[in-house]
Amino acid sequence: MLAKAVPRPCSGAGRHGAPAARLRSVGVAGGPRRGGAGGRLVAADAGERMPVVAVAAGKQPVNGAAMAGIDKLVTSTVGKSTNILWHDCPIGQFERQKLLNQKGCVVWITGLSGSGKSTLACALSRELHSRGHLTYILDGDNLRHGLNRDLCFEAKDRAENIRRVGEVAKLFADAGLICIASLISPYRSERSACRKLLHNSTFIEVFLNVPLEVCEARDPKGLYKLARAGKIKGFTGIDDPYEPPSDCEIVIQCKAGDCATPKSMADQVVSYLEANEFLQD
Repeated sequence: MLAKAVPRPCSGAGRHGAPAARLRSVGVAGGPRRGGAGGRLVAADAGERMPVVAVAAGKQPVNGAAMAGIDKLVTSTVGKSTNILWHDCPIGQFERQKLLNQKGCVVWITGLSGSGKSTLACALSRELHSRGHLTYILDGDNLRHGLNRDLCFEAKDRAENIRRVGEVAKLFADAGLICIASLISPYRSERSACRKLLHNSTFIEVFLNVPLEVCEARDPKGLYKLARAGKIKGFTGIDDPYEPPSDCEIVIQCKAGDCATPKSMADQVVSYLEANEFLQD
């Protein structure tokens, strides 16, 4: 019969009556933190007084009495969110990238409906997977089954759709993954806003430059036919504009009767990733 383990003391004396280790308190030290000026959390031995941090412009201190051992925490207001504080972790993007043997980035595929965005995304993911690299696809239609199912196709909701995808893509890139976003994303301003969320070199815009007549002839979902019949309003390319990129990283050209295979398109993107050291051996 197994003997019961002797319970360890929770407070007061340590093992065999020795004094317990002194509790450490958490406070704020000066220094930069992600997202702008502010403080960073540090630990100190009990009894050691933590320095008071000056409150930066646009930020407010948390009531010091709410948490023992903390003089002041600098919080922020971001959008409609108030009293929030960014917490850093010792395991960051660098450590995750080292573990995965690749650099996190966002491959943002844009183009008209029917241009082959989802096809390219899947071909690219398959090619990178075969080489031992971890990817994740954010497909516009797939996301509207869950994350963005509360959004319609009016201008305001389309903008919010792109904003959400940009924020999620940023998280995947920070996790060290090669995130492949596949969306029409018709407006330059919205794609530019997503680019600004990341370090510029880690946002790779891929433009599938396929003429409208080719996309309409394909019409895989029958949407162009519905738009021409007036049953869909605000359809990109018909009664709503598509603004092609003016300075993207990769352009894949397709003309009637002369379109590259999904594999060759994927290889073009992989070549860019290799040349810019996103794929490490």
